[in-house]
Amino acid sequence: MRTPQQERSRATQARLLDATVDSLVDLGWAGTTTTVIAERAGVSRGAQLHHYPTKATLVMAAVEHLADRRAAEIRAEAATLPRGERRVDRVIDMLAAAFTGPLYAAALEVWVAARTDPELRTALVPVEARVGREMHRLTIELLDADERRPGVRESVQATLDLMRGLGVANLLSDDAARRTALLREWKRHLAAVIRD
Repeated sequence: MRTPQQERSRATQARLLDATVDSLVDLGWAGTTTTVIAERAGVSRGAQLHHYPTKATLVMAAVEHLADRRAAEIRAEAATLPRGERRVDRVIDMLAAAFTGPLYAAALEVWVAARTDPELRTALVPVEARVGREMHRLTIELLDADERRPGVRESVQATLDLMRGLGVANLLSDDAARRTALLREWKRHLAAVIRD
């Protein structure tokens, strides 16, 4: 059984992680400081330092938290997925929404910062590798696909790479019309690969 102190500690950590993600979404990497995060979380700077002594440790924990949130949102929506031919369309629409939404924008802030920050990059690469594997596994599950079949694994990976690219393209301008047309064609391709 958890003690009240453990519960308070867990709640403080959760508030810090949520505040970090929200700050990345609202302020970007440059505006996300540990002071801003502590203020947004409603905790003292000392409490923040106790749980996460550096910005890098806090951000890495937040990246994992962010990935868990993204996967949970997708899994929750997956409960409404239809069986049959429309399933691929709905899965692609769900993924497109996830990769063009605010949580993905927050993740991109960290990716870009890691490009020039060796400490952050060293911490981020294994986390993103795990997240990538989990997203691949989740997509296979959502599509109800058999990745032992020729072309399925590669097409699912291409789907995720496409979604990442569409998410980047969406950062600076609304790319909805082009994205919709492109995804319409990709849905046909993916459905054919999965069904064959």
